[in-house]
Amino acid sequence: MDTAISNGVWPVMITPFTADNKIDFDGVAEILAWYEKQKVTGIFAVCQSSEMFYLSREERMALAKFVIDNKGKNQGVIVSGHVAESVEDQAAEAREIIEYGVDSYVFISNQFAKKDEGEDVVKKNIENLLSRIPEGKFGIYECPHPYKRLISPELLKWCADTGNFTFLKDTCCNINEIKAKLKAVEGSSLKIYNANAATLLESLKAGAAGYSGVMANFHGDMYEWLCQNFDKDPEKAAVVQDFLGLASVIECQLYPTNAKFHMQLEGLNINLFSRVQDFSGLTSSRQLEVEQLRRSVNYIRQNILTK
Repeated sequence: MDTAISNGVWPVMITPFTADNKIDFDGVAEILAWYEKQKVTGIFAVCQSSEMFYLSREERMALAKFVIDNKGKNQGVIVSGHVAESVEDQAAEAREIIEYGVDSYVFISNQFAKKDEGEDVVKKNIENLLSRIPEGKFGIYECPHPYKRLISPELLKWCADTGNFTFLKDTCCNINEIKAKLKAVEGSSLKIYNANAATLLESLKAGAAGYSGVMANFHGDMYEWLCQNFDKDPEKAAVVQDFLGLASVIECQLYPTNAKFHMQLEGLNINLFSRVQDFSGLTSSRQLEVEQLRRSVNYIRQNILTK
């Protein structure tokens, strides 16, 4: 079985909603088409950015299948939705999504054990889950909600040695920790994708496989350019990295609503409705910040990336 997950950019896909609080599948299709125009490598669906904790089981399954069935021609799809309480339900959902044809089913690290439990419990629970899911390729997402459980280099090596894991979305935001994890999985099929913009270039130089983060919902093509060209054009890569790192502070503004607003500016016919926040918090000043970011990105595309 081919276990490779392609290097590059995997946006954490947002979920558009209708005015009556249902998933807007027409909007999902528009976002998928926009990702294809951005030429990102793949899509990470039913994740925290997708508001997975606020989706029913039926919605998670329907969203996963729709994304897999309607993705860009040359794009991959990885899916999470690992929020069910019981191990039985978690395994059942994973099996169903794997049957849809996903490239990897992604577990949430904080679902492996309670906050005060150690990595011995994590290992035991991973083994329990894997025993209930006989086939598939798996990933791990260090999701910050409901609490952040970072995977140690030692535990990551253990995961890699099982032969079942191919993907880690790393959220430690610390280049030294990322380097330690990269060293731990060296030679294995497990690849590390950085979610942090500020450390991205250094992590790519150290061997990270790409980017999987919030900001690919604003300008994924620039992240893709950096992932593909950081070693070919180091001077330009440094300039792009400096911009991406600074621009990423907007994710602290009112995400994911601001990403939906940005997509509206890009011409997508989606609403600002969300199940996690009131879109009225996107004030006129915050809207201006998103508009200014978009203009800056277009300037860099035209005057730096194309020359």
